[in-house]
Amino acid sequence: MAFLRSPFAIDPPPGLRDGRVFIRVPEMSDYEQWAALRAASREFLAPWEPVWPANDLTRTAFRGRIRQYWRDIDDDLAYPYFIFDQETGALTGALTLSNLRRGVAQTATLGYWIGKPFARQGYMTGAVRLMLGLAFRHLALHRVEAACLPDNRASIGLLTKCGFAQEGLARGYLKIAGVWRDQLLFARLAE
Repeated sequence: MAFLRSPFAIDPPPGLRDGRVFIRVPEMSDYEQWAALRAASREFLAPWEPVWPANDLTRTAFRGRIRQYWRDIDDDLAYPYFIFDQETGALTGALTLSNLRRGVAQTATLGYWIGKPFARQGYMTGAVRLMLGLAFRHLALHRVEAACLPDNRASIGLLTKCGFAQEGLARGYLKIAGVWRDQLLFARLAE
């Protein structure tokens, strides 16, 4: 599928590389790696994510996810990317720019997850830096926002390391692990 020819941005590249990190738009052929990594990381991810639907790891659900990804890209609403180790080809996690707001805002929200075997090894830092380049250079965004739980030291460290500034606390902002939780709000500007 072709990327949207947005009046706000040039077409983003299907993949970006830096050091040992490679990010690209997900494909149906990623299903086996994705399902295995998510299943192996379930307990590790559960405290930081919404409750997974019962069918979340099925091939059918993944196919629907891929179709939604392409609709979101075509509609300039979200840009999902999977993160790979460039040497081994192993899927390590994912990140998405979503909730794009154009016009006077030129803003998006960054979300991400890393598989347990790849946590704290620099994959997400490299991927976030690539995604920020995509956001500011290719998509012509002015601001990228992110949120994380106040006790998620790894995410706070990641966002700070990638140049995000903490802007506040949103009470009851996201339903995480089945409970409405407060989130620290962060943002990074293009300049």
